[in-house]
Amino acid sequence: MFQLLKTEGKARRGVFTCAHGTVQTPVFMNVGTQGAIKGALSAADLKAIGCQVELSNTYHLHLRPGDRLVHDLGGLHRFMTWDGPILTDSGGFQVFSLASLRRIKEEGVYFASHIDGHKIFMGPEESMQIQSNLGSDICMAFDECIENPAPYDYVARSVDRTYRWLVRCKAENARLNALPDTVNPQQMLWGINQGGTYADLRIRHMQQIAELDLPGYAIGGLAVGESTQTMYDIIDAVEPYMPKDKTRYLMGVGTPSNIIEGVARGVDFFDCVMPARNARHAKLFTWEGAINLKNAKYERDMQPIDPACDCPVCRRYSRAYLRHLFKAEEMLAMRLSVMHNLYFYNKLMERIRQALDEGRFEEFRRTYSERLDRRI
Repeated sequence: MFQLLKTEGKARRGVFTCAHGTVQTPVFMNVGTQGAIKGALSAADLKAIGCQVELSNTYHLHLRPGDRLVHDLGGLHRFMTWDGPILTDSGGFQVFSLASLRRIKEEGVYFASHIDGHKIFMGPEESMQIQSNLGSDICMAFDECIENPAPYDYVARSVDRTYRWLVRCKAENARLNALPDTVNPQQMLWGINQGGTYADLRIRHMQQIAELDLPGYAIGGLAVGESTQTMYDIIDAVEPYMPKDKTRYLMGVGTPSNIIEGVARGVDFFDCVMPARNARHAKLFTWEGAINLKNAKYERDMQPIDPACDCPVCRRYSRAYLRHLFKAEEMLAMRLSVMHNLYFYNKLMERIRQALDEGRFEEFRRTYSERLDRRI
């Protein structure tokens, strides 16, 4: 499942294998929440820009088009014509993001649909069943993503419940994988570490879930209100207790600098909606920092987005043309910009892997960690 090839400090270079292919790590997963990248990128586009893993959302696909429908049509891979690895998150983040529309109980979470208000119940078993119907390669445990900051006593109770939910997830995942009509009987469950910004709760929870011997572990509940330094401190606190021979995933993070710093702290998998979201608002990444193409100074600029980038967009289109598309509110503006930003992220991971292969990751970190987060 995971082979650790080499390390440099805490940074790790590895290979992850699942039913739909092999993934070179560290890796950034491109987020297709509802089975599509916002910005009109297809599965073929993902191949062209170097995507290794696509990520979709359990809650949203349960609502539309419905996970049973996806199951009956052959699973999410066939449905969206993507033949590479897929990770599905569990719906646990919606416990946080839809706080005004839900009630948390021991059995699970009661939601009101954000679409039409109809009542939904999702617990560990339901989350596993939905993800099994989707047929993803990696399914995430159902958990509560806790707001930061939150009272210590509440976080402690939530972490204990999230552990009990994980035990239930593991049993249900094993049951579903053994059924004759399961879309992907090799689906693997990854656990999620929670604990807010309290290092002692984080460590205790990580020790507990590591005993369950799962194929991978994530650090969840970060980048939801705490400072960047606090996030790094929590990763530093948890990392020594994460199994060395299992994949490590930092959920929902983040900027190019966040990713470089996450790799330096021992993380293998990343995802974030931010690069695609920024692109849809003309905020694009380059190897010298971020630019906003809506600025007037780009009106006559015939350079590519980034002269150092060889993506399909930079090879053909100018900043001036893309700025025009945004001003004219043409859909092509978003498509081309999202394609560039996701290519940039996938190329960033490729360059990180190359630096690790060559034993110069720290040099790469010193050069690019601050540079890539600056605004030009």
